[in-house]
Amino acid sequence: MAVIIDGKAVADRVRSEVAMEVQQLKSRGITPGLAVIIVGDDPASRVYVDNKKKDCARVGIYSEEFALPADTDQEQLIALVTSLNNRSDINGILCQLPLPSHIDENAVISAISPAKDVDAFHPSNVGNIMIGKYSFLPCTPAGVMELIHSAGISVEGKRCVVIGRSNIVGKPMAMLLLHENGTVTICHSRTKDLKEICAEADILIAAVGRLKFVTADMVKPGAVVIDVGINRDENGKLCGDVDFYKVEKVAGYITPVPGGVGPMTRAMLLKNTLTAAKLQNALLME
Repeated sequence: MAVIIDGKAVADRVRSEVAMEVQQLKSRGITPGLAVIIVGDDPASRVYVDNKKKDCARVGIYSEEFALPADTDQEQLIALVTSLNNRSDINGILCQLPLPSHIDENAVISAISPAKDVDAFHPSNVGNIMIGKYSFLPCTPAGVMELIHSAGISVEGKRCVVIGRSNIVGKPMAMLLLHENGTVTICHSRTKDLKEICAEADILIAAVGRLKFVTADMVKPGAVVIDVGINRDENGKLCGDVDFYKVEKVAGYITPVPGGVGPMTRAMLLKNTLTAAKLQNALLME
């Protein structure tokens, strides 16, 4: 039976560390600030935004929400981003995705100052991740690495397989594993012999967005299996990309859904906001 990597417990530790550092900053007259922009009334986005605000309050970070109607045009949204770029009390800017179809997400992301881009989606930050000279990491891949480290697992020399090639998770995830000297393969919808490739992985990360996609016969005995997926089964129950109960019998380590990667994504956003505040106040070397 696999050892379960408890994302809730690791996220609690990260939040405690952030809260302690926030208090230290406040003693110097600096309160880290996060602006959260939401456009429209997507129910899932609303839940995410509310959770992020609660997380900020929990660790002492100031947060300010900007809820815009669904018919907000791109120029208005970019004007808001520009105004937030210029506010000294706002250290991080997060624009909740997805945006309405009439708005170009890439244009909005590019309008956010790289120094305040706590999602690490700006092209400059993406490039810095590629060369290993980054200030921020995308929250989900950063959270995955924190989970791997928390279990005392070394990436160096391991065969790592990432299923999924999104800009938000798959690609940066592969880069972080590579930076720690893993041998990395990215698999996707056009990959041939997917099952065989996955079965060779010492570390298998599933970020494909398909319910129970990773089955036990795709997992090497003793492998580390990280499940990034968030799906609903036929009963509405939250499930990941991994067939947990069957894979658990084969893997050496596994993350559950819920309670695995999800809490870490939120915790790493707080850590990024703290880092942004330090950098903007010349308290941390880039």
